[in-house]
Amino acid sequence: MLKNIDPLLNADILYALAAMGHGDEVVICDANFPGDSVARQTVLGKLLRIDGASAPRVVRAVLSVMPLDSFVDDPAGRMEVVGDAAALPAVQREAQSEVDRAEGRTLPFAPIERFEFYERAKKAYCVIRTGEARGYGCFIFKKGVQLAPDAPQGDA
Repeated sequence: MLKNIDPLLNADILYALAAMGHGDEVVICDANFPGDSVARQTVLGKLLRIDGASAPRVVRAVLSVMPLDSFVDDPAGRMEVVGDAAALPAVQREAQSEVDRAEGRTLPFAPIERFEFYERAKKAYCVIRTGEARGYGCFIFKKGVQLAPDAPQGDA
């Protein structure tokens, strides 16, 4: 048992998040996403799973231990709704609240067209499939660095 670690984060997921470097990306996807086939093409090469948890809840767990990249404009992305790029389904609004909470500020998701999302996901470090049954519960996060309070600001 570890203290202060979200109980959703199993050993495989903690290993993957720790192994990722600055600029690597993690995909958190819903149960409808072709997670297994996409994950086989990622750096890790296998699908990670958190069954039974919603996508926003998994976003909260992952962002509890992983800083987002502060050196890029869009460290958080969401899959666009096909035919309505501006639409924000409930699952995305809920996940947006988790991102804002983790960051302590408003950090809007960058929209990513569906097929562009698939291609970008294949280049990610890893894919975590949730138990989310709602469509468009798919997100990409770019890992940042956690600097010590007295560390110089810049790329680590």
